[in-house]
Amino acid sequence: MVTQIKKKRLKLYKDRLNIILDIAQTINEDHTIEDLLAEFEILLREELEVGKVLVFTLSNNVWHNLLTSGVTKDEANLINVEEDLLCYKTIESITISHPPKLKGFDAVIPLFHRFAPIGYVLIGDIEEEQQGISPTIKHLKLIQIIANLIIVFVENKRMQNALLEQEILKKEMELASRIQNQLVPSEYQMPKTQKLDIQTYYQPHMGVGGDYYDIFRLSRQTIGFCMADVSGKGIAAAMVMSNFQAVMRSLFTAGTNFKKLIPLLNERVNASANNEKFITLFIGRYNLMTRRLTYVNAGHLPPLLYDTKKKHLTHLEKGCIGLGMLDFVPSIEVGKIKIPKEAKLLAFTDGVVELDKGNQVESNAQEIEDILCTTASLEQNFAQLRGIIDKFVTKGAVFDDISLLGLEFK
Repeated sequence: MVTQIKKKRLKLYKDRLNIILDIAQTINEDHTIEDLLAEFEILLREELEVGKVLVFTLSNNVWHNLLTSGVTKDEANLINVEEDLLCYKTIESITISHPPKLKGFDAVIPLFHRFAPIGYVLIGDIEEEQQGISPTIKHLKLIQIIANLIIVFVENKRMQNALLEQEILKKEMELASRIQNQLVPSEYQMPKTQKLDIQTYYQPHMGVGGDYYDIFRLSRQTIGFCMADVSGKGIAAAMVMSNFQAVMRSLFTAGTNFKKLIPLLNERVNASANNEKFITLFIGRYNLMTRRLTYVNAGHLPPLLYDTKKKHLTHLEKGCIGLGMLDFVPSIEVGKIKIPKEAKLLAFTDGVVELDKGNQVESNAQEIEDILCTTASLEQNFAQLRGIIDKFVTKGAVFDDISLLGLEFK
């Protein structure tokens, strides 16, 4: 008789060990989470005769329902892990006396990793009306071991997938950054003329950004340039700006009428941004012979024009509202000004003047003006500006894209 009992126990231990080994092998074979959960469900229902299963797991500090079997969605939604399950520190049978929300279940199996709860398994029989202790109770320790293995695997898998997604996103961002940097004119692509010194600076806050500047020759005697800023940051802003750059290049010509160009640009921005973003823009056309600058400021920070001889600073403000703010542009005022010799013009986006100072945003506009309003050359001004920007980036005060475009008129 004793021998028969020992044989039965030995067989039971072997069966349990084989089950654990099968699950461990499935994990080692790196199956998908869905495949592993499906195998776990089959094991519980067919091998261990568990009729009801609810598995909760903790991921990113939020409790999720990982597996539901033999339980309605409404029954599962009634259970709040923090209120109903966190109190269980060890395996407990609730067949005879169970909390109202756990009615129909026979046992609560807590799962721990490094002494912290990472999951809970609720099990019950198919026959809810049967009397006495559920036969599934004898499998509780086995279910706990298997469930613990599975939940640790699931969480590791999720972390692995998250790392892969981050790596993919990083590579996509690097590619997008390279493409966008190619769209920004380099020193070698700038118009070459003895009548202008051109200085630029570009630094996206997140690898890619919504800032854009351009400067190109419209004709032998005409230079076109612009500075723009899309609301928001990141990939979405960069995509809108890339589309805008292509439109700008195709529509901006030496003979362009700004009062006709701005409504066209407004239409294109509305079409590409789906009324979710807007663009501020400063666009200018400069005649090298007449020294006449014609411009429109569409809601952008006013560029600074400094007359070094008269020591006079002008803010170039004439224009209209930003592009994409409304379906149509109500009114447009075109600015026209004759540029004195040795004058300097600086256009910029708000990333260089709006700085994070603790719990508030402070303006750095006065410091920018003070740098420009000197007899120093534009090249020297930009060296100072780059130094200031580097300082604020190091301090973490910069929270937006930064673009600078400067012209010194000889």
